[in-house]
Amino acid sequence: MTRVGVDTGGTFTDVVSADGSVAKRLSTLPDPSVAVVDGVRAVGGASVVAHGTTVATNAVLERRGARVALVANEGFADVVEIARQNRPSLYDAFVDRPPALVAREDRLEVRGRLAADGSELVALDVSSLPAVPDGVEAVAVCLLHSDLDPSHEQAVAAALRPRWNVTCSHEVSPEFREYERTVTTVLNAYVRPLCRHYLSGLCDVAPVVEVMTSAGGLLSLEEASDRPVALLLSGPAGGVAAGASAAVAAGFPDAVTFDMGGTSTDVCLVLDGAPAPAAQRSVGGYPVRLPSLDIHTIGAGGGSIARLDAGGALVVGPESAGASPGPACYGRGGVLPTVTDADLVEGRIPASAAFPGLGALSVRAAGDALATAGVSAEGVITVVDEGMVQAVRAVTVERGVDPRGLALVAFGGAGPLHACALAAELGMRAVVVPPHAGVLSAVGLVRARRQVDLVRSWPTPSSWSAASLEDGLVTLAMDASRAVGGGAEVEVSVDCRYAGQSHELTVPDVSMFPAEHERRNGYVREGAPIEVVAVRASARAPGGDEVTLAAPVDRRPAVGPAVLVEEDCTVWVPEGWRAEVHEESGSWILRPSKS
Repeated sequence: MTRVGVDTGGTFTDVVSADGSVAKRLSTLPDPSVAVVDGVRAVGGASVVAHGTTVATNAVLERRGARVALVANEGFADVVEIARQNRPSLYDAFVDRPPALVAREDRLEVRGRLAADGSELVALDVSSLPAVPDGVEAVAVCLLHSDLDPSHEQAVAAALRPRWNVTCSHEVSPEFREYERTVTTVLNAYVRPLCRHYLSGLCDVAPVVEVMTSAGGLLSLEEASDRPVALLLSGPAGGVAAGASAAVAAGFPDAVTFDMGGTSTDVCLVLDGAPAPAAQRSVGGYPVRLPSLDIHTIGAGGGSIARLDAGGALVVGPESAGASPGPACYGRGGVLPTVTDADLVEGRIPASAAFPGLGALSVRAAGDALATAGVSAEGVITVVDEGMVQAVRAVTVERGVDPRGLALVAFGGAGPLHACALAAELGMRAVVVPPHAGVLSAVGLVRARRQVDLVRSWPTPSSWSAASLEDGLVTLAMDASRAVGGGAEVEVSVDCRYAGQSHELTVPDVSMFPAEHERRNGYVREGAPIEVVAVRASARAPGGDEVTLAAPVDRRPAVGPAVLVEEDCTVWVPEGWRAEVHEESGSWILRPSKS
């Protein structure tokens, strides 16, 4: 059985086979499947394809989803727009919230009501539901407290199916908090038609096609088509898993993974070899209440466009030149300066370098683009580096973790070019550049396993006992294990908070909550009652294929300034740094010369 991992990015599509074959193709927009099919053929075909995709993410960021109707309880149709009262830009009088994904005329109300404990207050009257407006492509159903009792949602869905493409909240995000649950349900309906169309185009690429979720596991093609909201961080998840493994193999169980591609940069905290999890993430300003890895993404990549804003300040990204036309140095018609152009002009990328499918790069075209825009290569690099430093701070300092005790694992096509600057700014222990860093996300996909993540709201937060909690966790773990199949590895956890708090922390056991609260918030409330708001179980199939890639050639010690060129990436070693080879793992270990 030949297993192949395919990571589709904004600029390149990386394909890695478990037998060691590698292909790199320019991504094909608007239909990324073209590059996927071509890349899989290039490595000799596959019996199983594990795919990381940005299709769902891009649909949300670019507002290219379906027209959605929302069914809510009477009086609650506007919760999707009222949202929360938090204001991330408190003093910006001109800031706008992301627009509601459901137009006011497409919000429908139905008579019926459940109480906070799941009991019925008002019987559901399906006949009170207005007709779905013409032109609607999908319907989201989110009724009060359906995380505890889904019967009302099931009755509404039965009345709408099979005519309508219906997503119910209890099928997607069975957790408390109405706004977040509503938005997550709407997002699933919003991207489902587009994702179904895209994923159906992959049916013939291999007998078995699996898709990476935001939580780092794999779903079948059918499951991914039904719950595409679970794919919103699909792209970077494979790289985080592989980066964490590389960090451990190089002797750094505590690290930050740093994946800088053509369009974005993704960072994630790794402690004791495990990537940090998150119960909720934000995509395009919208909360997604689903299990995921705690990945922080910013619009900074090799293709990020540099420009002067209205006040004359240098800005880099989030707009990207992508694969077409790409950076000016690609020679594909691009005239706007990018980070890649700056790296080339500064000599971090050799003038003789040739990227897959592009041939030789043009230093002259890169320089002309920078000059025309009135920006310097050094300035572009400084600005983009500072943005990425702040991203690393977001997953370390803001999580109560001192980055000085961590290594930075650099991968992606551009990550090893900028890693030393970030590590120096943050005082990090070392930079680790794994073998095949340029295609590491695809390597992670080959190794990934099928995974099912389940969550259930705890109906009475202030009322729980060790015995009742154990029973709930055992039941949920069995459900998750059955969904994955025999021999599954299952982990359970609980969401806890102090009474009176409006936020919670996820811990393996309630007894661990005070210590985790002190680490994250700096204090413990001695004697305060602890509430349980949800229980979780994650089941992962056994196994996981290793990748037999050939060891990189000519990995020898070097002292900066130096440019280390490999087939899939380029490593920049600044002056005052040295690069050594870790014998067991083959990774570059970069450290300041004086350390």
